[in-house]
Amino acid sequence: MFRWRSPRLTALRRTPAAKHLLPLLFCPHQVGPCEVSTPPLHAPFSTRIVGDEPVLVRDFIRSALYDPKHGYFSQRSGSVGVLESSIKFNKLEGRKDYIKQLDKIYRQSDISWFTPVELFKPWYAHGIAEAIMRTANFSVPLKIYEIGGGSGTCAKGIMDYMKLNAPERVYNSMTYISVEISPSLAKIQRETVGEVLSHSSKFRVECRDATDRSGWGDCQEQPCWVIMLEVLDNLPHDLIYAENQISPWMEVWIEKQNDRETLTELYKPLEDPLIKNCLEIMNSANKQASPSSVRLIADTLWSKIFPRPRRCWLPTGCLKLLEVVHDALPKMSLIASDFSYLPDVRIPGERAPLVSTKKDGRSSDYNSYLDAKVCNS
Repeated sequence: MFRWRSPRLTALRRTPAAKHLLPLLFCPHQVGPCEVSTPPLHAPFSTRIVGDEPVLVRDFIRSALYDPKHGYFSQRSGSVGVLESSIKFNKLEGRKDYIKQLDKIYRQSDISWFTPVELFKPWYAHGIAEAIMRTANFSVPLKIYEIGGGSGTCAKGIMDYMKLNAPERVYNSMTYISVEISPSLAKIQRETVGEVLSHSSKFRVECRDATDRSGWGDCQEQPCWVIMLEVLDNLPHDLIYAENQISPWMEVWIEKQNDRETLTELYKPLEDPLIKNCLEIMNSANKQASPSSVRLIADTLWSKIFPRPRRCWLPTGCLKLLEVVHDALPKMSLIASDFSYLPDVRIPGERAPLVSTKKDGRSSDYNSYLDAKVCNS
């Protein structure tokens, strides 16, 4: 499982274009020479993801997560945890008691992770529903899209709340569309929401890739809501590399070695339009804080005396998704929730991911993103 640091919680009305939204979400600073020095990476696993031709890091990660045959979310029906019953928070004595309960849940399950909407059900989804009710324009039918709906807990919780608290006409005319790339999770969502019979006619799952513009059809001008919970941290990223503090950035590609069992990184000049666009956006917020000429001279001298490679991870998958959704739904209001902190990340580079696996109730982290075996990463 790959995870990246992303925004904690963001709610935006009339969402701005992706090039303006990305810096807000990822709180960027100028990409600098502060990364840990590392040699080129090699790994003996995951070779079936890479064919005869090299692939960009984002394509490697995308295949590891979403490939229909061996991707994490496609292969595992239990890729997202589902609690049999809600946590009884009124019986917990405080934070320490909650952490113990959480630890117990994870140890008793082979599931790699439980989302906040699952751990805090139904209250988390109810809170989102209340926020929508307070700000939505009910002169038009309520339309909600959820991208990456997991087990359907959020959808059911929101629809439950609307059924009980919204005006009857709002609930009766609402539409809830889940855009889900995983067929196994799409099936679970239908079952979860279908537990309430009246929800079924208002809910549907579109099993497709949300980053594919063609799947959205024509541009929709009516107001709507888009929900992304724990989605941005699971989207593919690209990796760029520089030989030292002042060398130009290069794209990182992955290729098989001659033994066909080992993967290694390949560095090419920046040419990919999505990578170049994302890098420009991530750096644009700090253009006014560009170093002085004296600082540039000092950095140049320092890089010659103590050269050190740089590595930086770019949220190209997030940028692509935001661009596609904004183009398809220009009047959407966006609610996004995700992790703001990842502890003890071992993989080098700015905005590096946490790559882990779980066995016998215990999680273990990898030192390289290439080390993860596809079947359980």
